[in-house]
Order: sequence, then C-alpha cells, then structure tokens
Amino acid sequence: MKQPEKVVKPEKFAGRFEFLEHTADVYVRAFGTSMEQAYENAALAMFETMTNSDKIAQTTEETIEVEAEDQYALLYNWLEALLVKFETDGMLYSRFQIVDWKETAEKFKFTAKVWGEKFDPKKHPQKVGVKAVTYHLMVVIREPERVVLEFILDI
Repeated sequence: MKQPEKVVKPEKFAGRFEFLEHTADVYVRAFGTSMEQAYENAALAMFETMTNSDKIAQTTEETIEVEAEDQYALLYNWLEALLVKFETDGMLYSRFQIVDWKETAEKFKFTAKVWGEKFDPKKHPQKVGVKAVTYHLMVVIREPERVVLEFILDI
C-alpha cells in the first residue's frame, strides 16, 4: 500500500503550488483554474525553489515563446526555457503571464510575458540550485474547474 505523501505548503503560495516529499530532488504540484494559470504557478514554484521569489523585483519584462508536441513536453520546454535564461543571462523571474495559448492536434504553443531581474547574491538568498527539469513522475491533469501539474526538478 502506498504511503501518503508528505506535503509542504508554503502559506503565501496556498492554492498555487506545494512541494511533495521526494528523497533527492524537488517534487512540485502546481495548480490553476486554467492551463495558463497552472503553467504560471509551475514557473513560480521553480523560482521559489531557487530563492525567495518575493525578493525578485519585476523590473525587466521579456517575452518567451514555447511549443511542443504534447502537454508534457510543453511543460518541460517552458520550465527549461526559464532555467536556461537563469543559467545564461542570470535572470530570476517572479511574475508570469501566458498571453496566447494555442492547441491543435499536432502541437501546443504559447507566448508568455515574464518579469524579473538579474540575480544579485546580496539581494537573492540562494536556497538550492536547480540543475534540470525532468519528465520523471510528470503529470498533467485537466479537470473541468482546475488543472494540476506535477513535476520533478533535479537539484
């Protein structure tokens, strides 16, 4: 019989995301009333894993386009695109808005606006480093009134 999951719910993010128990990595469950909102909350959870997202000023606005053949690859590509921006440009983000969601039989695609600032070790306390996004245990659940996304961040 499966043991119940131990869940850590950061109070300030109640209803947006929670951290599930995992032995070696960060296991995230993000929520939304739409796919767009769930993807936005998944991104916030990733940056909250790295630092205190409340300390990330929203001084720089960028546009990111993501596409994939299915919802799993889309979630992976979204988080990976943000992680690459952190690794290559030193950017941290704390606000996300998906503005153009498109689904066809062949692909999923969206455009997102993201707001943040460059990493500053004096301002942004480091929690854990995220090395990669993984497909392991990834779940995308679309219900009539909510969406649940689960994914693991390799730390």
